[in-house]
This record gives sequence, structure tokens and C-alpha cells, in this order.
Amino acid sequence: MFEKLMEHTNTRRSFLRGSSAALLSSGAVLLLAGHDAGAAGHADVGNDVGILNVALGLEHQGINAYTLGAQSGLLQKPVLDIALQFQADHKAHRDLLIGAIEKMGGKAVEEKPLDVYAKALNAHTLKNQEDILRLALSLELGATNAYLGVIPAFKDRGLAGIAGRLAADEVAHWAVLNHALGLPLPKPMLFGS
Repeated sequence: MFEKLMEHTNTRRSFLRGSSAALLSSGAVLLLAGHDAGAAGHADVGNDVGILNVALGLEHQGINAYTLGAQSGLLQKPVLDIALQFQADHKAHRDLLIGAIEKMGGKAVEEKPLDVYAKALNAHTLKNQEDILRLALSLELGATNAYLGVIPAFKDRGLAGIAGRLAADEVAHWAVLNHALGLPLPKPMLFGS
């Protein structure tokens, strides 16, 4: 069941990555392609860098939450493999955000030590696999809502598109976790509220 869900998720994600590249603004495309020209000339770069840094902080938190889950010894295969794949997705998000921040002349917020995240997430209360999945579900929902919430604030519409793509990844993670926990389907308009 998990393998089929992940195959479907990966296929859909790959499609979205390929098709949405054509929808990005020239500034965002230049940033993602590693070019400076034209990308750093926007008037409200500082605002966008601030938003990207908040998102980066959430990605650092997600990466460390999955590290805590993986190191706990409480996750069984194939759940552990899926958690590590989700962590890899968050690392890709992190790298994309750092690249964009630096290309815009900003300073990327740094990752904190693992024990800081463990304390903030009350990792000591995680006693079984279900506890970890519920924590991950909560964090994925929070990240989804954060990305959806900042889309209107970006001055560069291309960055808004990227935030939408990142939110889509978070929703995919949320859906797999929700299914694994045997929870009911979400009500309409759950995300972004």
C-alpha cells in the first residue's frame, strides 16, 4: 500500500516539477538557474528574503523532526524509508530556498542544533510510531499553511509560484501520513485556513 502511494506521489510530483517550470517569472527562473542578472533588481527584495527565511526555518525544523523520528528507533520499515524520503524532500526545499536567498543578496537563516528542535518539538513525549507520525502530520500541515499564507505577500510572483509548489509537496506528505494513521479524509478548505 505504501509503495503504491509513494509511486503515485512521486509520479505526480515529477509531473508538477516539469510542467510548472514554464509558469515561473523570469526572475524566479533566473534565481533557480543560478543566475543573478535580473533576479536581484526587484524593489522589495528584502521583504521576499524575509519570507523565504521564515520558510527556510520551517524546512530546518522539518528536516530535524524527521531526523529525530529516524533516530528514535520507533519507526518500522517501510515507514522509516518514507520518513527519510520526506526528509530528503525537505532538504531539497532547504537548498532551493538557500540558493534563492543568497542570489537575492540575503543571508540564509542557519539551522540550529538538533537538541534545540528536540526540545521545541517535545521529542521526549514521543513513545511510539504513531506519536511520530502525528507530529509529522502536524508539522506538514503547518508548513502547508505557512506556504499558502505567504503566497500573496511575495512581491516577485515567481517566488509565489515556488511557494505554491512547495506547499504541494507538503500536502503530498500530509496525505501519505494521514492515510498511514488511518485518519479520515480532510474537510474541504482544510489547507490554508
